[in-house]
Amino acid sequence: MNDNITKRNELLAQKVIKGLESRNMSGYYAASKEEALKKALELIDEGSSVTMGGAMSAHEIGLVEAVKNGNYNFIDRDAATDKRAAMLAAYDADVFLSSANAMTEDGVIVNIDGNSNRVSAIAQGPKKVLFIVGMNKICDDIDGAMKRARNVAAPINAQRFGLNTPCAKTGSCMNCKSPDTICCQFLITRFSRHEGRIHVILVNDNLGF
Repeated sequence: MNDNITKRNELLAQKVIKGLESRNMSGYYAASKEEALKKALELIDEGSSVTMGGAMSAHEIGLVEAVKNGNYNFIDRDAATDKRAAMLAAYDADVFLSSANAMTEDGVIVNIDGNSNRVSAIAQGPKKVLFIVGMNKICDDIDGAMKRARNVAAPINAQRFGLNTPCAKTGSCMNCKSPDTICCQFLITRFSRHEGRIHVILVNDNLGF
């Protein structure tokens, strides 16, 4: 990545991390995908039960593969015969892996979900939630974060899953009530009541959608 962009990302990440700390959440900056993977594995104790929602960023840094092949109990929803049981097991997991659709510069995390298993697990259940977030997800404020989630992340994910939504056809949010909509639940995480539960690794890269 360009040195000027990296310098900007380093400075911005420190602002985001201070914002997270003020909200009883922990933040870390990784200069590369490799550093992000190393830090993530430091935060996951061996033997832990680990699961995830949709988190392309965790795949992109190699974390999902590392957990699957490591000394962990990975609850693989995609491979499970009973997907509902696998999703319910997430609420009692030691670690839940996620990304964010967007974040604000002062540490607020924004997510939109269709089935809502991801946002519900972020809000309550797993002992630890570990976010992998590319610096491309950082926005000025809540309004900017919501716009990014609805007009960037949602259309791309709708297209990725082959859903019949207006945004999949137009590339931007149409505020639809389509049966296929993935904008069913909106979660704004502005504070964690439980110290040590939410951890965010900010990565000097463009990750996810």
